[in-house]
Amino acid sequence: MSRPQAGPRSSPQRPTGTSFREALRRVPVAAWLCAAVACLNAASWSIITPPFEVPDEPEHVAYVKQLAETGHLPTQHGNFSSEEVLALRDLRLQTVAEKPEYQTISSQAQEERLQHDLAVGERSLEKGSEYAGVAASQPPLYYALEAIPYSLGAGGTLLDRIELMRLLSALMGGLTALFTFLFVREALPRVPWAWLVGGLGVALVPLLGFMSGAVNPDSMLYAVTAATFYAVARAFRSGLTRMHAVALGALVAIGLTTKLNFVGIAPGALLGLIVLSVRAARTLGRAAYISLAIALAIAISPVALYVVAHVASGAPALGIVSSAIDLTHGSPLGEISYIWQLYLPRLPGMHDDFAGIFTTRQIWFNGYVGLYGWLDTPFPGWVYWFALIPAGLIAALCVRAVVASAGALKGRALELAVYCVMGGGLMVLVGADSYIVFPRVGAEYGQVRYLLPMLPLLGAALALAARGAGRRWGPIVGAVIIMLFIAHDIFSQLQVVARFYG
Repeated sequence: MSRPQAGPRSSPQRPTGTSFREALRRVPVAAWLCAAVACLNAASWSIITPPFEVPDEPEHVAYVKQLAETGHLPTQHGNFSSEEVLALRDLRLQTVAEKPEYQTISSQAQEERLQHDLAVGERSLEKGSEYAGVAASQPPLYYALEAIPYSLGAGGTLLDRIELMRLLSALMGGLTALFTFLFVREALPRVPWAWLVGGLGVALVPLLGFMSGAVNPDSMLYAVTAATFYAVARAFRSGLTRMHAVALGALVAIGLTTKLNFVGIAPGALLGLIVLSVRAARTLGRAAYISLAIALAIAISPVALYVVAHVASGAPALGIVSSAIDLTHGSPLGEISYIWQLYLPRLPGMHDDFAGIFTTRQIWFNGYVGLYGWLDTPFPGWVYWFALIPAGLIAALCVRAVVASAGALKGRALELAVYCVMGGGLMVLVGADSYIVFPRVGAEYGQVRYLLPMLPLLGAALALAARGAGRRWGPIVGAVIIMLFIAHDIFSQLQVVARFYG
């Protein structure tokens, strides 16, 4: 086939005129497979995990209930609605949560009482509840979306509506895996078989299934952040167009209206926009900076509206963020030392903030291997020791691939720096929030679920590990990694079943 002649007609403008349907058609079948696996996995978790046995799920359900039934936002003060109080009581949440020696209801009499009280609650004329506890400080976008399945299930009991809401979260888990696959494709474009390793590996992460099988804005935060990683990687590979800039700005805006934790991701995403705009300006001139201005305006619009709303109501300009700043204590160096030690071994000269605890292992690694329910459902101790073997092998293969690709990585230093700022910003945010209540609580937010927005980086690491095994053994190692993740997910679900129903 002859090469088309150069000229105006051979320079199609597909990036700016591509329809949504055409964009969907270009998504590989393998990416949809990863999304389907993640959806089904999260749906399975939504069924086996008893209602409210996920951290803060009662508060998140109350938020949706208030928004769907009254159209008003909840507060941090008051009580749950009588309908939710009855459900919580009959499900014995106060007895079961954080007390692994107790299991959920199992007798016929308990079930009949629950169904009777759910029917009573359904007939109640009470609408919503102003109280949503810790959830009340979060932006409303996720809860507004969850109000749709909540309203569609109006003819059923509260537990029916919770399951419908959980299934919407499961779809968001599917989007997380989908965008992780696409991110790995952009990050490692020359190794197509490794894309599936990264995408399927993330789709089968037990904690992703657990959190995406619950009513929790974390499920949407993971999806939006994965989409942001993909958009940044795509723009670095193909160049920043007006459409790319607007998409990145919109993703930042969506993230900021999904959950406040996205504040840690946003600086890295905005840094990526700036770097890409400077690059694009070499060929596009002022048009690149106009695109940057539009993207920034879109990205910061939720923050501007948030500040205006709080100032108009007489509240602190940054709401809960302002309160967090006021509560910060100690010296800046002390806070930096604390944040460092929350993730990494203490350096010489640092005060020991976690005496007797190796946080990297005991909080983060063990938490990733398995800690479900209200952080009350672990594996037996030997499992965490055994897990060090495959984790160490995967890490070694990943390092081998990085060393072998050191030359190529130098040319992508700015791109890698953007990913580091995105992930590092989230880690600093989690550490700073934990420091607010230190030393009364050692690691308030030392929970792996808060770091799951970085799952696309895990997907890339898994793909690199498979690639590090070489051309001959790489696909085989990739298949072994996927089987390992399948086993991890299955045994995690069985552990939860044994905890609540055994």
